[in-house]
Amino acid sequence: MNVLIVEDETTAYENMVDLLALVDPNIHVVGNTESIRQTIKWLGEHEAPDLIFMDIHLSDGSAFVIFDEIRIEIPIIFTTAYDRYAIEAFKVNSIDYLLKPVKEDDMRRALTKFSKWGRPDISQYLSQIAQMVSKPNYSDKILIPYKDKLLPVSLSEIACFYTTDKNTFVFLKNGMKYPYGKTLDQIYSTLNPHDFFRANKQFIVARNSVSNITIWFDSRLLVSLEVDTPERIYVSKNRASEFKAWMVS
Repeated sequence: MNVLIVEDETTAYENMVDLLALVDPNIHVVGNTESIRQTIKWLGEHEAPDLIFMDIHLSDGSAFVIFDEIRIEIPIIFTTAYDRYAIEAFKVNSIDYLLKPVKEDDMRRALTKFSKWGRPDISQYLSQIAQMVSKPNYSDKILIPYKDKLLPVSLSEIACFYTTDKNTFVFLKNGMKYPYGKTLDQIYSTLNPHDFFRANKQFIVARNSVSNITIWFDSRLLVSLEVDTPERIYVSKNRASEFKAWMVS
């Protein structure tokens, strides 16, 4: 059986590979993608695997966006760290999921269930996923708590989101900076991936705020914005082509 693992955390991916080899040595991991765009590209260029393990929180947003972009006819077992809202959605729609870190017994149980499915079962399951995954309704504003007020800010005014030492900040194009009480993962899941890109673990950048892109000596990209940022913004070599495609899409 051929398996694709959609996972952006190296440790979690390696754990999945080890568990699959332990539970069933006949399973062949044919690929690993780390983002929405990589997954869409991989599925368009390779023969369909028999099963996909898919983390719901990827480097560039919610994995559910993938279902809005392409038609998937492959059984999927979702993986997630504890996410109450996602788990409730899975339970309501009878969708299979594994909690990270994935344990051997849970993996064995999931694969045993999958091995008993026929085509009608798979079709029904994919229909249930389609019902659960509705097209995201992205907001065009956020509310920023500031002193004793809530400031409504249009997303078009935002240059980037930045996190350091567990603190997150919003940088506006007018040069203002505000603390923002959410993680980058939480923020990115609410943003339209057409307009914002998760450049690395510290920055989410707005497309219309990018002023310059420099190819660095090790094939990384140095991204400059229209506003000053507290650190240089680098996009890794592995995601450079993805970023360039996003900029012109």
